[in-house]
Amino acid sequence: MNLVGIEIGGTKLQVVVGDLAGQITDRRRFAVDRSAGGDGIRAKLAEVLAELLPQYQPSALGVGFGGPVDWRTGRIACSHQIAGWHDFELGQWLNTLTGLPVHVDNDANVAALGEALHGAGRGFNPVFWINMGSGVGGGLIADGRLYHGATPGEAEIGHVRLDKAGTLVEQRCSGWAVDERIRQAVALHPTSPLGRLCDGKVGGEARHLPAALAAQDELAHAILSELADNLAFALSHVIHLFHPEIVVVGGGLSLVGEPLREALTAAIPQYLMDSFQPGPAVRLAGLGEDSVPIGALALASRSL
Repeated sequence: MNLVGIEIGGTKLQVVVGDLAGQITDRRRFAVDRSAGGDGIRAKLAEVLAELLPQYQPSALGVGFGGPVDWRTGRIACSHQIAGWHDFELGQWLNTLTGLPVHVDNDANVAALGEALHGAGRGFNPVFWINMGSGVGGGLIADGRLYHGATPGEAEIGHVRLDKAGTLVEQRCSGWAVDERIRQAVALHPTSPLGRLCDGKVGGEARHLPAALAAQDELAHAILSELADNLAFALSHVIHLFHPEIVVVGGGLSLVGEPLREALTAAIPQYLMDSFQPGPAVRLAGLGEDSVPIGALALASRSL
């Protein structure tokens, strides 16, 4: 039985064909043309689906969308990155286009579902997913199902406050926030290994953290420790409220790899009550860039 999974992000569009086991058999991947807006993405979707549907005859579609979504109806509230999505009935549009059942959800939720059922969270319950990229998102899977809460509730860990002054997790733990923190640090220490790797270039500085950490750069270790401490404090609220058995870490910053996982595992216990020690397992995402499309296949299977 074939299913279609769709990822609509701010920079990429993926359409995959797969099965109930989360195995991808065909894929189409495109860079998003921001200037073409939502109309451009929909035109590309119509083109790709017209090619794939006759060939694979799927039974349902699942969509992970990069923005707030009414998961009950498939209506997009908006996209914070691409124009042309405000109040768009994506579920209805895809159903009319294909004649198939369609489920639409926020991409962080969909990625959480993919990792819980087929990735690093498999075999754990509950599973909490945190995605650190251009923003910080989250998703909670309990008993194999997404937890949504009352509308418009989602696991918006990026908007959890780190202090009473209003500092948000996203302002400390997103990719752009860590880039900014590195820029500040290397301005004071330009000859450090991290400073030499950045070489004065602005943008994407966090990608140099793994190499600087491997070089035992004290500056890189200090930045990682600060990041892990902020994440651990934010996740302590999730752990006390929902007691996940595992936290799965994804997004661009997860590419820091094992040093991030180790630092976060070490930092979490200091913020937990005694009965919750030592805290949940912490794992890096197991599906890479396929967390959302594989999660979208799992979302589609809910129609069957």
